[in-house]
Amino acid sequence: MRNRTFVVFASFSFAMMVGFSTSRRVQAQDNSAPSTMASIDPYLMDRDAEIAMARSAAPPSVAKDATVMVLGRHGYETAVEGKNGFVCAVGRSWDLPKNNRAFWDPKIHGPICLSAPGARSFLPIYLKKTELAIAGRSNTQIEDAIIDGIAKGELPTPEPGSMSYMLSKQGYLNAGIKGPWLPHVMFFVPEIDPKALGSDLGDDVPLDAHEEKIGRYTTIDVPVSNWSDGTPSPLSGGSH
Repeated sequence: MRNRTFVVFASFSFAMMVGFSTSRRVQAQDNSAPSTMASIDPYLMDRDAEIAMARSAAPPSVAKDATVMVLGRHGYETAVEGKNGFVCAVGRSWDLPKNNRAFWDPKIHGPICLSAPGARSFLPIYLKKTELAIAGRSNTQIEDAIIDGIAKGELPTPEPGSMSYMLSKQGYLNAGIKGPWLPHVMFFVPEIDPKALGSDLGDDVPLDAHEEKIGRYTTIDVPVSNWSDGTPSPLSGGSH
């Protein structure tokens, strides 16, 4: 039976993710969220630790040849050049909905690894959000800029084959959930009513779909049985 704690930061999910969650159904929205980034410093990580966390998003056979991007003071930069078309990164909190109380939470980390189509047509939106956040734009200004960029054709919508892995045990996507969320694979498709895919029709449906009105697409989240290190997830009887 489907576990209803399965919620995605899609953000990156990175929803970014957030969703990171992304992947993006994170608790309730709260208008008390700070309006701008105070400093980039709390969001920065040790470079090697961030590379390892980013790679933990995908199966080793994918991650070992993927490009890895890390967050620097002026935005994301390529830390490792890959050769299989995938791009792995750790999404931060500014991929959440603008009124989410965790929008500027530096503890949010959403490891994600995008397919080549996803890297071309989904990643640019998150990178633009990052650019705006570092430039001091408010959460509202960031969302407005993304809506405007997509409407003008300056930012893409997901192309066929856009998907991502979020299989990391190291992610922190929601203060309301202990430990990492369930490992899952995300597919980004043109807008479609989630009910047409069976989402939300019953606990026996093994996927969660939701429309992303800002980005003009639908995310389909499919939970899987193992983390990227091969250990079982809660879906297969494991524990956090």
